[in-house]
Amino acid sequence: MAFRFSSGDVTGFSILFCLAILYGIMSTLTYSMTRMKHIKPLEIDAPLDRFSEARAIEHVVKLSKDIDGRQEGRPGIKEAARYIKSQLEMIKGQAGSHLRIEIDENLVQGSFNMKVLGHSISLGYRNHTNIVMRISSVDSQETEPSVLVNGHFDSPLGSPGAGDCGSCVATMLEMARLTVDSGWVPPQPIIFLFNGAEELFMLGAHGFMKTHKWRHRIAAFINIEASGTGGPDLVCQSGPGSWPSRVYAQAAIYPMAHSAAQDIFPVIPGDTDYRIFAEDYGSIPGLDIIFLLGGYYYHTSYDTVERLLPGSIQARGDNLFSLIKAFTYSTELQISTSFNGSKDERAVFFDYLSLFVIYYSKKEAVVLHSIPVIIFILAPLFLRLPSVGFSTSLATFFDFMKGMLFHAIGVILAVILPVSFAILRLLFSSDAMSWFAHPFLAFMMFIPSSLIGLLIPRTLWRSFPLSQDVSVLNSSKEVLLHEARFWGTFGFYALLTLAYLVSGLSGGFLTFALSASVLLAWISFYISAKVFGCQSIRSSVCYVVPLIPCLTYSVYFGGFLVQFLIERMGMMGSLPPPYGYFVQDIVVAAIIGVVTGWCVGPLIPAFGHYLARASILQFLLQLSILAMAISSQFFPYTMAAPKRVVFQHTFRTADAMQIVDCSYDFSVVDSNSLGFLLKNAPEVAKELDFVSEMSFNSTNQSSRETWMALLPVSFMFSRRLKFPARSDDMLKHYRYFPHISAHDKPHTVSYEGSRRVHLELSLGSLEEIWVAVLNITGPLSSWSFADNKLPEPETHDGGPPSYICRLSGTSHENWTFWLEASSSEALRVEVAVLDQYLVAEAQKLKSLFPNWVDVIAYSSFMSTFIF
Repeated sequence: MAFRFSSGDVTGFSILFCLAILYGIMSTLTYSMTRMKHIKPLEIDAPLDRFSEARAIEHVVKLSKDIDGRQEGRPGIKEAARYIKSQLEMIKGQAGSHLRIEIDENLVQGSFNMKVLGHSISLGYRNHTNIVMRISSVDSQETEPSVLVNGHFDSPLGSPGAGDCGSCVATMLEMARLTVDSGWVPPQPIIFLFNGAEELFMLGAHGFMKTHKWRHRIAAFINIEASGTGGPDLVCQSGPGSWPSRVYAQAAIYPMAHSAAQDIFPVIPGDTDYRIFAEDYGSIPGLDIIFLLGGYYYHTSYDTVERLLPGSIQARGDNLFSLIKAFTYSTELQISTSFNGSKDERAVFFDYLSLFVIYYSKKEAVVLHSIPVIIFILAPLFLRLPSVGFSTSLATFFDFMKGMLFHAIGVILAVILPVSFAILRLLFSSDAMSWFAHPFLAFMMFIPSSLIGLLIPRTLWRSFPLSQDVSVLNSSKEVLLHEARFWGTFGFYALLTLAYLVSGLSGGFLTFALSASVLLAWISFYISAKVFGCQSIRSSVCYVVPLIPCLTYSVYFGGFLVQFLIERMGMMGSLPPPYGYFVQDIVVAAIIGVVTGWCVGPLIPAFGHYLARASILQFLLQLSILAMAISSQFFPYTMAAPKRVVFQHTFRTADAMQIVDCSYDFSVVDSNSLGFLLKNAPEVAKELDFVSEMSFNSTNQSSRETWMALLPVSFMFSRRLKFPARSDDMLKHYRYFPHISAHDKPHTVSYEGSRRVHLELSLGSLEEIWVAVLNITGPLSSWSFADNKLPEPETHDGGPPSYICRLSGTSHENWTFWLEASSSEALRVEVAVLDQYLVAEAQKLKSLFPNWVDVIAYSSFMSTFIF
């Protein structure tokens, strides 16, 4: 049977093919920009007055490869501190007489409450190392305002930390050298803070802000971070106030900034030191600049120097040096003891393809972002008056509203259809996230179905009668339909822009740009239609041309957003079955639908009648089905996009010298369960004597309490299994285990009936302690942590309210503290200590996992005490 296409079908497919080429070119440009292809890294022999990525890489190699682990509790953290200080001393020795350089190493300690991942906890710490360098002119005064540059040198569990955050430390070391060797004399002091405890929830930054002698001199800061191995060095947060982002817009050489990131950042699990400086313990104006791509390797053993994206550190270094100069010269740089909240206005800013930054203040945004809605409301009056009456203008407005409704329905369907396809695929597939290691599969599956959603309303358009009277207006129905479609699309983006403005979000620049571009495109189409006619392809091409700059940016921003989220889906946590199995696929499908809506939606008024044909819709449907079939042949993970597994060797102890239970506990942090993992890792399954996940009963489920050592991160786990294990090797390696005992001080009882218990926590003979976690239940009314302030109690699974405290920092001394109970009822104290040492048997089990799995492995010692 031969396929017969009408001339309209041929035209439609030709336009579809041309649009595919256009968006392919835009996508290629986006890929090149986000992969830093436009940046040429400088070699190690580059001039000394230039920042060199190669010189910085040497520091990364030392920190992430030569030093074995920079985690708290391991010897590498101290070795890293010595290396950083030695490099700073060398830089100091090279400085001329025009500079004053001071280096300070200090151990910080403290205790405070904070909310992490939505959970209230208390943090206590001691003996964390901060290394601080201040560079100033010899004539500078101690009271002068300073600019702080902050980065952390500790790394997360099980990770070499080349990107996070060896790259940050290396950049700062090269920046300090450049400041000295360039001959530049900073007009205001520059402070480089190398903090040694960010991964433990920003303890190093807290220690600096609470105890360091230079903390009151900080007038602005730049926090550099990495949640990947390179790519755009994005400004994710800015404030308080708008002047830091304004300085960035003026000074950045390779600008990469989106004020919309401030809307998205709170949704993403995690925090940075920016929170300490700008929000919780200071109102210091500053920037939070983060590597965002390469998230596959973030907090994994694959975060190595080989994975760093070439050009990323070069762009960061060039930007940072220019920013530091701009901050030190800024007239806004001044020390403020109190922050005026009225100045805390989020400016709107975004880079255009890393070429330049468009920046405008909140007040200017109120005016600019209101203009499209005003134009949309007044357009019917200007288009119909004074030649016709008010009723005709009102009818025109109704038609515009119909056009807007149809466009809104199309955008909504552009999200619903990909989500439906994602759910449908998973109903017939045993593997979720097939696109994780192959992002192109996500685009292949979800873009065609999203396009179908955009085009469906267009197929129904002719069945809707116009409110306007064609005979009165002396115009054809087709012209009025075109007009309603154009203005409806414009109105849709205009109202979205207003909604962003009213909600106080900063991402309205994208919809504002779309509405402005659609207006220009309509004017271009209107003029060309008078020459070629509204049905001419030439007129449609004239409509596209003004849209190209905005569409290019939409593809750039949208493509970056999708890639970022796909990489993050491997660590977003797992939800209980059966619905948890669908979550990651639904999120990615929905985001691609939204991005397709804003990237292609503006073209629908001009090309909808060409593309909304049965043959094209069938082709797009078949393309989606084919992509889903192809995706089933791809395995979700590779070594370049590993599956994350948490492996905990759990020991339950009864006293300082006895182990009463031992198990291997496993959890995953994405949609594919442990059953999927062990099915595809037969050697591990054999070692654990695993048959199938279905054969496991409730006794084989690892309880939430078992993962207390990782609180509050463990709240992201929902799929956990445990297997029996032996404790012989650990009993041979460690003589004493963590335990709590009553302190020498006597217990006190007040007249009101409250009592105070003095306790001492011994960590036994454990060698590589990351953190100790206390979970306290009972009538607790006060304690010695966090200035005697309790955090908000946590309640889970119907259990009693509990108070969580995390303790970290190596010391030969035991932790001593007191708890105060409001009654004679017993206080229950559960202790979990995370030790990074693994016995040989556990190491062997870890080694059996295939290379597409990244295993975070450690030992946890748990015990319970009643007082």
